[in-house]
Amino acid sequence: MTDDRPLRLAYLSYRSKPTVGGQGVYSRHLTKAMCDLGHTVEYFSGQPYPVLDDRVTLHKLPSLDIFNEHFPGRMPGPWEIKNWKDLLEVGNFSLGAFSEPFAFSFRAWDALRHRTADFDIVHDNQTLGYGILAIERAIPTLVTLHHPITVDRRLEMDAAPSRYKRWSVSRWYSFVEMQGRVARKVPRIVVVSENSMDDIHRDMEVPRDKMRLVHVGVDTDLFRPLPHVEQIPGRLLTTASADAEMKGLKFLLEAMAKLRSERDVSLTVIGRPKPGGPSAKLIEQLGLDDVVQFVHGVTDERIVELYAESELAVVPSLYEGFSLPAVEAMSTTTPLVSTTGGALPEVTGKDGETVLQCEPGDAESLAAAIRRGLDQPELCARIGEAGRRRVVENYTWRLTAERTVEQYREVIAMREHEKAKN
Repeated sequence: MTDDRPLRLAYLSYRSKPTVGGQGVYSRHLTKAMCDLGHTVEYFSGQPYPVLDDRVTLHKLPSLDIFNEHFPGRMPGPWEIKNWKDLLEVGNFSLGAFSEPFAFSFRAWDALRHRTADFDIVHDNQTLGYGILAIERAIPTLVTLHHPITVDRRLEMDAAPSRYKRWSVSRWYSFVEMQGRVARKVPRIVVVSENSMDDIHRDMEVPRDKMRLVHVGVDTDLFRPLPHVEQIPGRLLTTASADAEMKGLKFLLEAMAKLRSERDVSLTVIGRPKPGGPSAKLIEQLGLDDVVQFVHGVTDERIVELYAESELAVVPSLYEGFSLPAVEAMSTTTPLVSTTGGALPEVTGKDGETVLQCEPGDAESLAAAIRRGLDQPELCARIGEAGRRRVVENYTWRLTAERTVEQYREVIAMREHEKAKN
């Protein structure tokens, strides 16, 4: 195969809706950028399904949708189990585990096993179920691993209020052991930051020589400055899964309570709150109901407007493998306040140059960084402009796609070399 021949790509993602986490955004934009480069993409996904470029063919591989947004953790009825993949999913869930990656990997294998001649490469977006190993034996396969879920598990277990809750969290995250076993056996892992590479090597024992760094991108034409939009004084913006421990929203809420005692501030959270969840309770406890609002299900265009309306964007995460919200904010020239959790310093740059940094898990440090930004508009203007330059030079989807294709061709060449030896 010549280096410039268009590739036929099968892309796998066990859940894909663009508004469900960074992985959905990554999948949507990467597959579009692949088409822009002239490659053919067929996308295999469980619920929630993605919104894709018209050139990408979607194959729906429906799960039992146990963890849907309306009734998460529901037990499917016997009448819903129609095949052996459904049985795998409900059986794994009955043991208390998150069963989507495990079951989806076998649905994907079942969909691809009779089409091995139709694809040059399979790209798995962090499913890492055992079925991926069966696919890899038939078709050259590459996996993107955004960050090791061992970090999520550790943070949630540390925050668990009881021994029973820690046991329950450990059982739910049992799929992580499967992901580690599969990651060690596939020929190539694409990681999105040096920090993720270090953590994957340490926590999942994946050899470094199997991993390659390819940064995530942002649509710099969409996420751009909107000088005609009026900024709201004291408005802060963050993107967070409201009750995900790793996202650190509770520390931002505590910082808001400190700041509110000295100035007018308000916070918009792009995310869906859980009624009666920890964040909702903390907002009520701190008396922040009138200054914190949640928005969800809005268009990308509206998100860009929300950035333009805000004085500062805030990433309060305890850990990030990359952080799309950080680079999206920087791309709009909205000054960014960010913790130093995980890969965030690597992605966002130096304090006082492209970002205002603070310690993760420290509400006082976060409040001080926000205060610094609100009090120094000239500094923030320089940070905003420098942040966009950093993104344009390093984090575009075209760059991500081009560097990912280089990895596709390496994996294909590895398989051809193996065949030639045999």
